[in-house]
Amino acid sequence: MGTLAAPTDPFPALVGRSPITSIDLFAGAGGLTAGLHEGSHRIRTVRAVEFDLAAAATFDANHGSGLTYPGSIEDWLTEEETPEVDLVVGGPPCQGFSLLNRNRVGAERNSLWERYAETLVRARPKWFIMENVATFLKSPEYQELVRWTRPGGPLEDYSVEGRVLNAADYGAPQRRRRTVVLGHRRDANAVPWPKPTYGPGTYRTVRDAWVQIPRGVHTVDLPVKRTSFAGKVFPGPFRTKELHLTRDWSPLSMRRFRAIPAGGSRFDLPDELLAPCWRSHTTGAGDVMGRLRWDEPGVTVRTEFFKPEKGRYIHPTEHRTITHHEAARLQDFPDEYLWVGTKAEIARQIGNAVPLPLGRALGASIALAAMV
Repeated sequence: MGTLAAPTDPFPALVGRSPITSIDLFAGAGGLTAGLHEGSHRIRTVRAVEFDLAAAATFDANHGSGLTYPGSIEDWLTEEETPEVDLVVGGPPCQGFSLLNRNRVGAERNSLWERYAETLVRARPKWFIMENVATFLKSPEYQELVRWTRPGGPLEDYSVEGRVLNAADYGAPQRRRRTVVLGHRRDANAVPWPKPTYGPGTYRTVRDAWVQIPRGVHTVDLPVKRTSFAGKVFPGPFRTKELHLTRDWSPLSMRRFRAIPAGGSRFDLPDELLAPCWRSHTTGAGDVMGRLRWDEPGVTVRTEFFKPEKGRYIHPTEHRTITHHEAARLQDFPDEYLWVGTKAEIARQIGNAVPLPLGRALGASIALAAMV
């Protein structure tokens, strides 16, 4: 796919301090990079790699034309020379690690963390950040990563530590527990763990996230826009505030919505509105067909938040699930952020993103390590 293109520089001249150059692997829509850049304006992303073409187009639209390699990390490592940078970030695919994935669908992709490690060997960064589901910290893959940092291992020049962080503790209006692995080259300063800035009684809430978003919504389809990327044509780009879209709900769905009280779920439905599988499962999964609560952080935004059977994704008072606009706000994306793809593709990008407040906290920690 050619040589490394010179990206559009989104930063003004940095006075007095050199930039912290970064590569974003498995970059998605760019939530982690957006947060990092806000946490430290010294961080300058020089290359991103993303296999999902719609997500790669979204990253490019926000962070610089020509910045994203639209393909697999394996192809990128084969086709391009890896630039030496100060920082490598990214979250290898996590399907095989998720507790929701009892059948281990996608588990074969767990080994992609090794391609991440290969990039570290080539790029020789001072620091790296790896992000994944909370259960990654207990996985054999994480243990192998630690072993690789021991004497004689491929990453023996690095030290790593992993913790499970809750994005709500850093200002995200959403409870989202993720493993964060911080690594530093042994001749560089360790990255300090960001200190929580929010807690019980001060967490940002659904109400905080949705300020000035209309509760009523009647539009179903995306505006008609088209853009070209990597030789293909995609819908978009759309601003976040253009994504306040609902679905054409069936009469049965509307009856269920109306029967669920504030803060309620499928357990509040009368028998005649229950699906057969719910009648036979009277315990567990209390978030299914659940309403979000105004004065609490939202639940983890997943890729199918527009389906009420997938979790607590019904609006606190309206008879519908949350919109793409509302979901993006729970991830703290700004209203002017640009999105490329179909409704389903954009929903996947939103659900897979790192909440921006967590990225900001990590960016500030990288800046502290660079200043010492």
